[in-house]
Amino acid sequence: MFRALNRPGILTVTLAAAGILMVTMGARQSLGLFIKPIGESTGLSVVSISLALAVGQFVWGLAQPVAGAMAERYGSRVVLIGGLLILALGSAVTPFMGTGFGLIVSLGLLLAAGSGAGSFSVLIGAAAGRLPLEARGAASGVINAGGSFGQFIFAPVMQKLIQLTGWMGAMWAMALLPLAALPLVGKLVGGRDAAAPPPAREAGGLRRAISEALRNPSYLLLNAGFFTCGFHIAFLTTHLPGEIELCGLPPSVASWSLAIIGLSNIAGSLYIGSCISRYRSKYVLAAMYASRAALIGLYLIAPRTDLTYYLFAVGIGFTWLATVPPTAAIVGKLFGIRYLATLFGLTLLSHQTGGFLGAYLGGLAMSRFGDFGWMWYADMALALLAAVVNLPIREAPLAAAPAQA
Repeated sequence: MFRALNRPGILTVTLAAAGILMVTMGARQSLGLFIKPIGESTGLSVVSISLALAVGQFVWGLAQPVAGAMAERYGSRVVLIGGLLILALGSAVTPFMGTGFGLIVSLGLLLAAGSGAGSFSVLIGAAAGRLPLEARGAASGVINAGGSFGQFIFAPVMQKLIQLTGWMGAMWAMALLPLAALPLVGKLVGGRDAAAPPPAREAGGLRRAISEALRNPSYLLLNAGFFTCGFHIAFLTTHLPGEIELCGLPPSVASWSLAIIGLSNIAGSLYIGSCISRYRSKYVLAAMYASRAALIGLYLIAPRTDLTYYLFAVGIGFTWLATVPPTAAIVGKLFGIRYLATLFGLTLLSHQTGGFLGAYLGGLAMSRFGDFGWMWYADMALALLAAVVNLPIREAPLAAAPAQA
């Protein structure tokens, strides 16, 4: 199924993008492990820390279309290098922040913006520009798996570093990893990274493409479903460690659950990457969202044991970030790849608007009710809604996708 990637140039581009995403996603997806130690060290409440992480969810989404537009204008190289450096800076200054506002600046703005600039919209857009059409579906699955592998690696490593060096030492260690990823940028963009040339006298350009997208019912339905995905992922990455602590289980269960989610999603991303070349992506998305609702329902009636969380992580992880390849594929089919980085970036902004609510409302629920019960029910209802809204999308066959927006 990945025969199309079995060429040196194509494989290099794909693996370089996956490696960068491993670092940027691994960093942001492990931040939930820091909530308790930061609170104990600074005296900040879970609501204050959750707000900083919630702002980070939104800023990460806001960075996607902005970074995508900058990459299309100035080239991907400068955007990716800048993103990795800002991510490193955000991690490095976080230990010096002892207030809620300080955490909003370091985690909510710097770390999130840097991670966003080096994430899906720019990476998939840059890779798509250097890959043949038949390789893009498989490549998006591999790139997506890179983000999941980052979560698999980062979660247990960060938890162990927190135990050995304290949360500050772990955060400083996290700051070094984006710097190590800088050489991968050259592998992704090649020797000459030019911004995408403007279409020949195309009236309106990017502004027109955005306007047309926002009037397209299928694009709006796609964004609505992706909003739910963001709510779900942000709630779990931010508050699953707190949920596990409420059950009296050790922190290692939380870190390994997050790691298993990432590992399971590697398989899920690769599988879904192959599915979108055989099935309509809207049906793939509907099936994934419906499966999440079913898994949450099973979790709510299951005993709270180590095994329950590990099995839940396997199931929920299979579709975790695997929604990205079919979502990006639909955007590409609707509008072509000319403005894919920006238009898919706007879709990710919808995702992270949901992420803001998932992270922040989880903190409010914990503060108000002492548990996350209502959040689980809301998450299950939204997953069912997302499955339904994807079905009416008017998805063109891949062969009919426009080459230019």
